[in-house]
Amino acid sequence: MVYARDLMNPEGPVFLADGSLLVVEGTRGTVTQIMPGGRSTRLIATTGEPNGLAVDRHGVAWVADVRPPALIRLTMDGRFDRVLTDYRGEPFKYPNDLCFGPDSKLHLTDSGFFTDDLAPGGVMRPDWKTLKMDGRLYCIDPDTLAIEMLDDDLYVANGLGFGPDGDLYVAETVGGRIYRYAWRNGRPGKRQEFGNVLIDPEC
Repeated sequence: MVYARDLMNPEGPVFLADGSLLVVEGTRGTVTQIMPGGRSTRLIATTGEPNGLAVDRHGVAWVADVRPPALIRLTMDGRFDRVLTDYRGEPFKYPNDLCFGPDSKLHLTDSGFFTDDLAPGGVMRPDWKTLKMDGRLYCIDPDTLAIEMLDDDLYVANGLGFGPDGDLYVAETVGGRIYRYAWRNGRPGKRQEFGNVLIDPEC
């Protein structure tokens, strides 16, 4: 079934309680609401180049935005603030995806590269697989905006989510690895390789 058409680079789908669906459209730069059944869409906000989305228990949307790199807090009336742009004075590079944990903390991946360094002039560098990319995993308190780095040196940290076992899983784009962080007493364990989604891990 086609739920909606003509979306431009949609990412981060989240269903809301009323049956509508929120997505970010990176190419259009918007957070878009798709009404139940895909009957119509509503533009919530234009933020820049959004890439990931999560909604908290209060119905507030949190957006990982690439250009400019920031964590955005967005209400459904379209008002938004770039609430975090750095970690201890070090600017975010490529906020990619986010999710809420069982402790209601927000978990954010940063892929570890600036877009203009990876694709100057909009053209991907041919040596992109060998570039130094310090991808990171952050934990953020949505109430105080206190931020903690849980891991670094990930090669294009991407999607993430908590599994039914309560552990956190993070995808690393280059190499196709899926990492698991065993979650005990509200804290992650060390990174463990859980699996690989590529037939050829060298891709």
